[in-house]
Amino acid sequence: MNKVLVNGAVAAAITLAAVAAPEAEARGKMEKCYGVAKAGQNDCAAGPGTSCAGTSVKDGQGDAWMYVAKGTCEKIVGGSLKPKKA
Repeated sequence: MNKVLVNGAVAAAITLAAVAAPEAEARGKMEKCYGVAKAGQNDCAAGPGTSCAGTSVKDGQGDAWMYVAKGTCEKIVGGSLKPKKA
């Protein structure tokens, strides 16, 4: 039963983070950063052949993005505010 509670808490935290990020972006606290997500760790829209969050197929995929704090994307090695060619 303990494992079920832990798994439920983790799932809830992931869901809340996914809901909170677009809201933070709308308030200007977050921005989409392309080319920095690890494989399978993108937030959404990873280009052709992928459907949404968690579907990037390689580290640093240029058309996959994740939310980062505003003003930090271009400070990250490989980070870009615009999609890069795959």
